Amino acid sequence: MTLRRIVLVTCFSFILSLLTLINLPAAHAMGGTQPDIDQPAPAFTLPSNSDDGEIALSDYLGQWVVLYFYPRDFTPGCTLEARRFQQDLPEYQARNAQILGVSADDVDSHAEFCDSEALVFPLLSDPDGAVSQAYGSWMKPMSMRHTYVIDPEGILKERFLGVRPAIHSQEVLARLDELSAS
Repeated sequence: MTLRRIVLVTCFSFILSLLTLINLPAAHAMGGTQPDIDQPAPAFTLPSNSDDGEIALSDYLGQWVVLYFYPRDFTPGCTLEARRFQQDLPEYQARNAQILGVSADDVDSHAEFCDSEALVFPLLSDPDGAVSQAYGSWMKPMSMRHTYVIDPEGILKERFLGVRPAIHSQEVLARLDELSAS
């Protein structure tokens, strides 16, 4: 990773942290347009580090999907968030939920990140930000830290904007329980 990229990622992470501290959702601060709740989630097919090569949202019809966008592999906040999702993976599986991570990093970076952190859920590469844009989660040149919960029929049920990586996975699990019960 070049020094310029490290500085850029650090500055971006700092800005998102400040927005979270003042309780201002990053999408609103950065001008992102969010997809509507209770409407079909934007469809996508993206390259993945998984053995399948490409993953489409439609591959997971019949399951809940936790679609989380994050700025960059190997950065402190993104690493913490991924570790928490991995730690809680058995709880997601018990709820019939699939975790999918999305960033602008390439598939090779995702593979290295998964190997480094022992992640077993797929990470998807969105280098031009098209899918991130469709979900209102793009601030060129990277995705913003947002999460979307999609029901087994492909309907967007929840969104989390400007999340706090340390507690986010538990927030998502709690909301999945509420959505499943309704």
